[in-house]
Amino acid sequence: MVNKIFSNISSINAFHSKFLLPELEKRMQEWETTPRIGDILQKLAPFLKMYGEYVKGFDNAMELVKNMTERIPQFKSVVEEIQKQKICGSLTLQHHMLEPVQRIPRYEMLLKDYLRKLPSDSPDWNDAKKSLEIISTAASHSNSAIRKMENLKKLLEIYEMLGEEEDIVNPSNELIKEGQILKLAARNTSAQERYLFLFNNMLLYCVPRFSLVGSKFTVRTRVGIDGMKIVETHNEEYPHTFQVSGKERTLELQASSEQDKEEWIKALQETIDAFHQRHETFRNAIAKDNDMHSEVSTAELGKRAPRWIRDNEVTMCMKCKESFNALTRRRHHCRACGHVVCWKCSDYKAQLEYDGGKLNKVCKDCYQIISGFTDSEEKKRKGILEIESAEVSGNSIVCSFLQYMEKSKPWQKAWCVIPKQDPLVLYMYGAPQDVRAQATIPLLGYVVDDLPKSADLPHSFKLTQSKSVHSFAADSEELKQKWLKIIFLAVIGETPDGPNKHPTTLDDHPEPRKKSEC
Repeated sequence: MVNKIFSNISSINAFHSKFLLPELEKRMQEWETTPRIGDILQKLAPFLKMYGEYVKGFDNAMELVKNMTERIPQFKSVVEEIQKQKICGSLTLQHHMLEPVQRIPRYEMLLKDYLRKLPSDSPDWNDAKKSLEIISTAASHSNSAIRKMENLKKLLEIYEMLGEEEDIVNPSNELIKEGQILKLAARNTSAQERYLFLFNNMLLYCVPRFSLVGSKFTVRTRVGIDGMKIVETHNEEYPHTFQVSGKERTLELQASSEQDKEEWIKALQETIDAFHQRHETFRNAIAKDNDMHSEVSTAELGKRAPRWIRDNEVTMCMKCKESFNALTRRRHHCRACGHVVCWKCSDYKAQLEYDGGKLNKVCKDCYQIISGFTDSEEKKRKGILEIESAEVSGNSIVCSFLQYMEKSKPWQKAWCVIPKQDPLVLYMYGAPQDVRAQATIPLLGYVVDDLPKSADLPHSFKLTQSKSVHSFAADSEELKQKWLKIIFLAVIGETPDGPNKHPTTLDDHPEPRKKSEC
């Protein structure tokens, strides 16, 4: 993980400390007799290309730090302790990681300034000019990473302005335009103050709310760019109006001036055009990819291992076309066709011949082909909630009664099960013999808080993901730790190893069994 985060930073540091810095310092001491630096830079500038490797892995490194901070409490704790040290200058790890990316553009800027002030007949002119050409090539890669970082910072600012309730912090999201606007009420055309955030894939329609610290907004509607249309409207009483019509809602808006109106219409239309162009490119790329690579034929599904489409080759589910994000819609691979799909489109399992007939995660299309189900028969298939409690409890990793609370609802007793066949999902039943689950929680990606918040429930823990919060309490610390041992693995996509792992059941805890009669 350290290598993935910091890449070749040790080599970059060694180059500066052992070569570039000593040579420049030596030349400064000789400046009166040899007033030039272009020869040193021309000789050593080619080595600055080593920044390219660091810059190339920068996005993945930032994403890795983000994910590890969210998923691994120990990692978060260590990073926070280091950041408190005086030497870090009150800056985050991410800020320090950005410094090497910014270094090459700084060299380019300083060298340009040096050349502007250098007489054209100076003996250092030619060497300095050639050095600038080499450094400018390396800087173009760094500038791209800096723009992405600045975009990410802006997304974080907006995320805080929206009360940290909208999942917008994603490298694929890009802010196009924001600003205050008036919305005409549908019934009486009275104008109401609103605020818009236009992204490359959505428009957030917000209501300002009072705050003593900076601007704050509540999102009233999220309108997707897909299917959006912009129409100029004419209202004698309210000038500079236009209409935004999306699948989710239609809004009639009033700009502050004709110029402001034209700027909004232009930004919205260009965003819509770019969105459709990306989707068309995506479809063409998939078609081209199917032509280039020997995709598994329908007759061979499950019989031959597919070529997996790489995660970075797609930004959206190849079945439902919903955009991926780091929290609520992650990437999964269909083991039959190799396509990258979201969890909703991969919530199926089929026996694959090439894997010895074992059950594997597949997409809906492959499931229907391999299993022989038609669309009408698929509707009759047992839903995930309709699996009987006794069926999963008898073949589970862990099961017992737990106290459960969702958001501000009262605590209630639930029979909780994590089955062996579905080890990343927690099933909740009203009782051990119920034929239908009351709810299920896909554990992957959740954050676990195992510190009890109430003295009345000392053996409690909490699962959170975006807006979802689930609180549980066990009857004993021993039972709580058994559940946490399994859950800590499930939230990072892992399961207990080895065939001799026996499920933790209620039989291990006679006390809850007595209470189940209440």
